[in-house]
Amino acid sequence: MLKGVYLTLMVGPTVPTPVPQVVLDALTDVTVTIASGKTSGFQLTFTLSNRSPLQTIFLLSGGSPIPVLRVILVVTANGTPEVLMDGVVTNHEIKPGKDAQHSILTITGEDLTRVMDYLNASGIPYPATPAEGRVALILAKYAVLGIVPQIVPSVFLDVPIPSDRIPTHRSTDLKYIQYLANKVGYVFYLIPGPKPGESTAYWGPEIKVGTPQPALNIDMDIHTNVDSLSFNFDNSKRELPVINILEKTTKFPISIPVPSITPLNPPLGLIPPIPKTLKPIRGLAKYSPVQAIAVGLAKAAQSAEAVSAFGSLDVTRYGQILKARQLVGVRGAGLAFDGLYYVKSVTHRIKRGEYKQDFTLSRNGLVSTLPKIPV
Repeated sequence: MLKGVYLTLMVGPTVPTPVPQVVLDALTDVTVTIASGKTSGFQLTFTLSNRSPLQTIFLLSGGSPIPVLRVILVVTANGTPEVLMDGVVTNHEIKPGKDAQHSILTITGEDLTRVMDYLNASGIPYPATPAEGRVALILAKYAVLGIVPQIVPSVFLDVPIPSDRIPTHRSTDLKYIQYLANKVGYVFYLIPGPKPGESTAYWGPEIKVGTPQPALNIDMDIHTNVDSLSFNFDNSKRELPVINILEKTTKFPISIPVPSITPLNPPLGLIPPIPKTLKPIRGLAKYSPVQAIAVGLAKAAQSAEAVSAFGSLDVTRYGQILKARQLVGVRGAGLAFDGLYYVKSVTHRIKRGEYKQDFTLSRNGLVSTLPKIPV
């Protein structure tokens, strides 16, 4: 059981500061969504007096062509602060309240990747610079926002020879970083924290290993710590990716089926889903064999997630905050569905006296691979 949960709201341009008590008193609902492979977002709902100057401040800042209003949400559970969101305001909505003297103001925003998606920088050359170096150069521009890059070198370091080709920037910074990540089977996302005003920009493989979070228990009497949890097994979408590599000497195409199991994506289920079809991966003609295999492994891992779970929990009962993009155990669901899962998404819903989470889990097989699930 948690001893207490406290919310800190910080707002301001570039360097946010804690809001005054009058703003916290007007805050009624907080929603934060963090998901694998998607941009994180938030929504704040305020009940304000029609004469409150806060309406003007939020509306002017939220309506700027380039978002300058930064929002940081920090949740303190059992004395340990956790940065839940570091983002910018992207939209606002105002509607009448329950009486004629009040209005409901809803502020919507996204994490700091939104700032990377505004200016088109197409045409900037990167001579003799591998993808990792290009990502580092792009992210260096956002150090003023407290963003620190965490770049994992790809399996095959491709350094372009200037006399052969010079890579150039395409579209916005965010789209180009995502393009470079997809090219080697990587992912890109921001991790807020560990301190307010700091974030880690992760560019690397999607990691599904590590120390699991406390288990989610269902139908275990006093040990039950989730409000609901349901499971689904869908093997219809399971495909076996096939990459075609052109042998340089004979110019003969070689088809290679790609498995879904890698050191970073181990089998979480003992009985894997059986592929229904073969799916050739297009657009790899100019890739090296190692690069093509890396992309194929990422595609295979995505299609192998045949087991999914959907549920909700009360954080005060669970004992801590469930985090996305990490592992968690499940107990009490039966032989087929007990075991470790990857937390694909978590939606935080915070109100006064209430902190709940909706979550989505996934894994690549039935029946646990562990004899005993970590508590």
